[in-house]
Amino acid sequence: MGVRQGYMMNDDNIGRSRMLPPLPERMRPHDLDGYVGQRHLIGKGCILRNMIESGNLSSFILWGPPGVGKTTLSRIVAKSLGREFFTLSAVSAGVKDVREVIDKARSNSLFSNGLSPILFIDEIHRFNKSQQDALLGAVEDGTIILIGATTENPSFEVITPLLSRCQVFVLKSLEKQDLQTLLDRAIGNDEILKHRKIEVTETEAMFRYAAGDARKLLNILEIVTGSFAGDSKIIIDNKTVTSCLQENVAIYDKGGEMHYDVISAFIKSVRGSDPNAAVYYLARMLDGGEDPLFIARRLCILAAEDVGLANPNALLLANSTFQIVHNIGMPEARIPLAECTIYLASSAKSNSAYMAINEALAVAKDTQMASVPLYLRNAPTKLMEELGYADGYKYAHDCPGHFADLEFMPSELSGHKFYEPADNKQEDVLRSRLENLWPKYYSKK
Repeated sequence: MGVRQGYMMNDDNIGRSRMLPPLPERMRPHDLDGYVGQRHLIGKGCILRNMIESGNLSSFILWGPPGVGKTTLSRIVAKSLGREFFTLSAVSAGVKDVREVIDKARSNSLFSNGLSPILFIDEIHRFNKSQQDALLGAVEDGTIILIGATTENPSFEVITPLLSRCQVFVLKSLEKQDLQTLLDRAIGNDEILKHRKIEVTETEAMFRYAAGDARKLLNILEIVTGSFAGDSKIIIDNKTVTSCLQENVAIYDKGGEMHYDVISAFIKSVRGSDPNAAVYYLARMLDGGEDPLFIARRLCILAAEDVGLANPNALLLANSTFQIVHNIGMPEARIPLAECTIYLASSAKSNSAYMAINEALAVAKDTQMASVPLYLRNAPTKLMEELGYADGYKYAHDCPGHFADLEFMPSELSGHKFYEPADNKQEDVLRSRLENLWPKYYSKK
């Protein structure tokens, strides 16, 4: 957010000025009672609080969006349990750094009352396989307690052996009441802001720009209050917030409103079959530092949801693109991303599969007790045979045209149709076949 790095504050006791850290850092809580949000994890009787209070700590991964308190919570856990705390950033650390921390943890074990130190790895999803492999032994034998923080689904980015040894805790974007608590606390308790005359009349714009991110909220507050003279009254309303942020907000903020605007434009450009706009918004995201794997996952979703059965090869290309991007990284990954983007945007479109599964899920939710026809059931035992299981089933490949005219739906759903072929060359072929096989579902045009 273009916020200044710190404030100069006069200290009359020592007769000189001192630099203070930014507001988010000044407001960072040091214990669970001061921590805001994530009540499903740290509320009374909840899993993470119980783990801390019992002292029975195991390795875990915190998965959630930016600014929800992953780093802060990790520090609180270490402080609460009196554990030595090491931290690495996956952006800058290599295998050598990981091994050095592990060696230090082993050498210090004699002086730590037998308590394994905590190794916190920020953005653990950026660790490659060899870096994660270097962690595995130390996590397995308890040399370290690993706490990883990630904004990406760990099942995609963390190797299975390491993931299997960690619990995964999902952190949520802060709710409106959480943001209000942080705002009130900052204005009332911060060593600078508590001495200023601040009145908040509207919070909608501030909370919208914050987007559930505590750090953003506090940065916004610092920007807005910093735009007023030191002794003047500060009125914070939607107009003031918007005006200040138009001058200060970053061009592309991966966690903010601009991020969602650009990715939305990218998705809609591909869906709208405009390859030029699509590749432009792709370039905007890449130039702004967006994670290329995030984009690759969106392309996989687009291929299935919007191109679909109009061009089944699209999903194969999108999946291949994801694998290529994962293997080669930036800057080269820009090329397969562009190729896939242009291909999907230029392809015929169909959301027939998307519509079919959504309707089927809605129906399935209300028909969980619908009986599967006896002739479709498996009959692994003699008793099941005697009860009529599998009796009357026709093996399709033994029938003319490899088609068995059976009712496959539960009786309650007989005649129900979920899939409606869209109007495109690929699905015209499917429609023609289905019209011949299932005239009770598909009437000829």
